[in-house]
Amino acid sequence: MSHIAVERNRRRQMNEHLKVLRSMTPCFYIKRGDQASIIGGVIEFIKEMQLVLELLESKKRRRSISPSPGPSPKPILGPSTPQSEQSIVVHENIKELGASCNSPVADVEAKISGSNVVLRTVSRRIPGQVVKIINLLENLSLEILHLNISSMEDTVLYSFVIKIGLECQLSVEELAIEVQKSFSLT
Repeated sequence: MSHIAVERNRRRQMNEHLKVLRSMTPCFYIKRGDQASIIGGVIEFIKEMQLVLELLESKKRRRSISPSPGPSPKPILGPSTPQSEQSIVVHENIKELGASCNSPVADVEAKISGSNVVLRTVSRRIPGQVVKIINLLENLSLEILHLNISSMEDTVLYSFVIKIGLECQLSVEELAIEVQKSFSLT
């Protein structure tokens, strides 16, 4: 009889913990109400928040390196050319080709993950910016499969999953640069 009571108590605690996790997670991360969906959604949300934290810490480090409160010096290539780097990132034994393009206005990261591109931008909140990015992606004939928007105070993270078509002639570095340019257009 005590085994049944212990198991009943364990299930009650699990259900309470799942309710708390569900209440702390934005609803668009959790597709259904079953336990696996709740846990999967919470994992996805935590990964997004870890990315936001990493990018905010990176932004803070860049600000502490540059003592002037104004924008950092522009590269030699020209005033509108953002700084970019292309790298191979090994993550969980899977090679992913990625590029990042950073400026004082926004950080843009694009990486190929399987047959899709994951595009992430972090910037201060700019009204209408997500619409500019969506229009840019559609003009480049890219199909947006998923979009997450996360914000904290005045900072916003846009995370896109984009389908790569066979006709796409754009590299991830070119995509990151094009998206970065959309932040400078007024």
